[in-house]
Amino acid sequence: MAPTFRELLSGVKKEIREISVEDVKRQLDARAPVRLIDVREGDEYAGGRLPGALHIPRGYLELRIEEKVGRDDDVVLYCAGGTRSALAARTLQELGYTRVASMAGGYNRWSDAHYPVEKPVVLTPSQKERYRRHLILPEVGEEGQARLLKSKVLLLGAGGLGSPAALYLAAAGVGTLGIVDADVVDLSNLQRQVLHTQERAGQPKVQSARAAIEALNPDVKVVPFQERLTSDNVLRILGDFDLVLDGGDNFPTRYLLNDACVMLGKPNLHGSIFRFEGQVTTFVPGQGPCYRCLYPAPPPPELAPSCAEAGVLGVLPGIIGLLQANEALKLLLGVGQPLVGRLLTFDALGTQFQELKLRRDPKCPVCAPGAKVELIDYERFCSSAR
Repeated sequence: MAPTFRELLSGVKKEIREISVEDVKRQLDARAPVRLIDVREGDEYAGGRLPGALHIPRGYLELRIEEKVGRDDDVVLYCAGGTRSALAARTLQELGYTRVASMAGGYNRWSDAHYPVEKPVVLTPSQKERYRRHLILPEVGEEGQARLLKSKVLLLGAGGLGSPAALYLAAAGVGTLGIVDADVVDLSNLQRQVLHTQERAGQPKVQSARAAIEALNPDVKVVPFQERLTSDNVLRILGDFDLVLDGGDNFPTRYLLNDACVMLGKPNLHGSIFRFEGQVTTFVPGQGPCYRCLYPAPPPPELAPSCAEAGVLGVLPGIIGLLQANEALKLLLGVGQPLVGRLLTFDALGTQFQELKLRRDPKCPVCAPGAKVELIDYERFCSSAR
């Protein structure tokens, strides 16, 4: 005779290891490297989860577990009452996971004990539809998309580099985009600055950018800063953002942004363009070189003319700006290998990329060990260096 469900469950619990909510709490308090897996359905998970728990519904466990957890990791599974997690624990044991436990009593017992819970960010039905192509990527999923929606990226400039980066970060669901730009939309901008339209000529660029982004994705909050970045306002402007995308077009602003990012410990995604050539790299304080390591002093004006003076192929800033946006998404999601210590150059005429290694300057006045960062008069610094 086939066993009843009670008999089946009783047999399963003899084969697996169960752990009490008290033991799980002790492990979390001790910051033990335990992986908590919530196997409940989405509507249950939306009501609350254990701190730091990863959501993998029971029906998707076998499909997704290998993407998230190693076979030798210490894993604790939980459901509402301990039944589904027990069955899930046996499944993982059969898949070769060696350190698996089911939390006895599940989320209900944890909640009854008044232990801490978190309210996870749960996507709405319309968000699940909008970001569907992200959600099926194991490296993103709902957890990653929720992280993007909570992220804050500051774009320095709504011009050639900032325009494509802003559009694609907004489309990807980065929840807050700050935009720093004191200029207005000019007809000559439209050859490359795709955030703006002819109808918005004469408007402040931050206002035009806000209209374009909100039309593209209402999930995104736009924070405009219609002002030039200076030593007086840079710390205030950068303060609430996770990282900065540098779309500036002059050396004083680049040095200012670099020094402020080092001071605040914020990643700085650098891009620059010149006629048919562009370059991009990522500066992460403490993990690689900074802008001053790459350029200890600014070049003379004749070697670094602006786009207005030298011209630029319209598509080039689109390519470089999207590479910067790609770097931003990787950092926000914690996936891939960012361009830290690497400079990627692009030749549009030859359609060639080249990668150069960058080294940290042990004598850098800003990022060397023990260096004291001070915000200075960057206009004077760049003028005196020439």
